[in-house]
Amino acid sequence: MPNLVCTGATLQCSSGTTPATFRATGTRRVSAGGPAGVVTDVTLENVPPFGLCMSLGNPQVRQATAALGQLSPQPCQPLLSLWSPGATRVTIGGVTALDDSSQCMCDYIGVVTVKTPPGQKATSLP
Repeated sequence: MPNLVCTGATLQCSSGTTPATFRATGTRRVSAGGPAGVVTDVTLENVPPFGLCMSLGNPQVRQATAALGQLSPQPCQPLLSLWSPGATRVTIGGVTALDDSSQCMCDYIGVVTVKTPPGQKATSLP
């Protein structure tokens, strides 16, 4: 069963050189975890840069690579789509919650995924 993604979860982009730390918008808390994310949490405030971008889909990378004749990574500036598919049975404030099976696409052909830990921790019921 997927876990909800909370502030502090580690994210990775397939075209980035370093992971980033997720930050949920607002203070929506879930049991045994911190503020939980939603599928619209895709701004730079939520998903910071992934170090350097290595995708030739990024115009800056493509231009620098052409000038130098070899792959020349440039600073990451993610432009992200909404997370998909999101939690199938959980909404927060009317918006689909973000779970660790979700991913989003960067306009520069990167795929952003959630790495462990996603933030939410399982708890046992009494």
